[in-house]
Amino acid sequence: MTGSIGHTLQFLTVFLVIAVSFSLIPILLARIWAKAFSPAKPSSRKNAIYECGLESKGDAWIQYQSQYYVYAILFLVFDVESIFLIPFGVAFLELPPGAVVAMLVFVLLLFEGLVWAWMKGVLNWK
Repeated sequence: MTGSIGHTLQFLTVFLVIAVSFSLIPILLARIWAKAFSPAKPSSRKNAIYECGLESKGDAWIQYQSQYYVYAILFLVFDVESIFLIPFGVAFLELPPGAVVAMLVFVLLLFEGLVWAWMKGVLNWK
C-alpha cells in the first residue's frame, strides 16, 4: 500500500515540475530573447505618452460624475438579469409550479431593486 502512495507522490512531483517548467520556460526564453535582440534605447520621445495618434495635453486625471457609474451598474444588473429570463420564457409551459414560483420571486426581487433605485433618486440625472 505504501508503495502505491510513494508512486503516486512521485508522479505528482514530476507532473508539478513539468507543469511549472511548461509555464516558466517560455517566459524565460522571451526575456533572454528581448535582452539579446532588442536592447533598451530610452529617449524622451520614446517614453512620451501616446494615445490615439495625439499628443496628450493637460492633466491626465479627469473626474467623472459618479452618476455615470451608477447608471452603468444599474444597466449591467438589469441587463444580465434579463438574460436569465430568456430560458424561463422559452420553457415556460413545460416548467413545474415550483420553478414558476422561483422565477416570479426572482422577477419580484428585480422589480423591488428597480423601485428602490427609483425611490432613492438614483435614476434622476442631476
